[in-house]
Amino acid sequence: MSGSHQTPIMLIKVLGSAAGGGLPQWNCNGRNSAGVRNGVAGLKARTQASVAVSANGRDWVLLNASPDLRQQINETPELQPAADKGPRNSPIKAVVLTNGDVDAIAGLLTLREAQAFTVYGSSRVLDVLAANSIFDVLDASIVARKPMALGEPFAVEGPEGPVGIEVEPFPVPGKVALYLEDAAKAGEGFGTQEGDTLGLKVTESGTGRHFYYVPNCAKLDGATSARLKGAPLLFFDGTLYTNDEMIVQGLMNKTGERIGHMNMSGANGTIATFGDLGVKRKIFIHINNSNPALREDSPEREAVEASGWEVAYDGMTIRI
Repeated sequence: MSGSHQTPIMLIKVLGSAAGGGLPQWNCNGRNSAGVRNGVAGLKARTQASVAVSANGRDWVLLNASPDLRQQINETPELQPAADKGPRNSPIKAVVLTNGDVDAIAGLLTLREAQAFTVYGSSRVLDVLAANSIFDVLDASIVARKPMALGEPFAVEGPEGPVGIEVEPFPVPGKVALYLEDAAKAGEGFGTQEGDTLGLKVTESGTGRHFYYVPNCAKLDGATSARLKGAPLLFFDGTLYTNDEMIVQGLMNKTGERIGHMNMSGANGTIATFGDLGVKRKIFIHINNSNPALREDSPEREAVEASGWEVAYDGMTIRI
């Protein structure tokens, strides 16, 4: 209707739902990876975790840039160049980083080619980028790097200005990326400091509609619980189902606790600890290739869904 007012709708697209390595992982012959290659029913291939969000359907903000970003863009028409905006253009206006893990930052290298956008990260994570000269392929005169102050909301800006999305970064329990660990500081979390692992509150500026994105979390402490209580929508770390599943499956000699992730099940797991927080919609993301809940017909998936949680999948679209 001419002259009618259309309420903005925030669009969220799950570009990738898996943890580092994706599913199947390139060198993994575990049950899930082998199952995907063999076409087992109820198992979907997954790329590494990233979410895209837009307030207007034109300008997009990426939450992390996974190593699979080129594939994700090719599979997501909304992120592809517009036909009427010249030979080179992109609707991707900014990338917001939650940590310095390879599966969160490697996709930045895909975004070279002299395309302007903005990278946001904690000072800790931006220092990681600055220390590695390979990221200089993103020309600093074209691609701005802006530090985020923890607990302080900011309007996300692309090359042409604000995009209608606000982000508030906040620290969550976690650990420094494995490749940055300092063995001499093993008793102190291998050198982990505040700012190494973040959660994000993402808000549509015009309406206040919002959701939370927490793809990595080692435990649910009091501050994180208080912040997430009653959230309308939450994407949360779903890396493992049980703390020792990678050891049991012969995939890695490390527990989930050791690598800085909660597990879904158990008395101290995510399902149990979120039981009284009143989160309206809860979605697991960043799911490891070892996790049996990836199987749609598994008892683990049944338990996850019976508890009110969903399992993210590549291409999942949410409008709020």
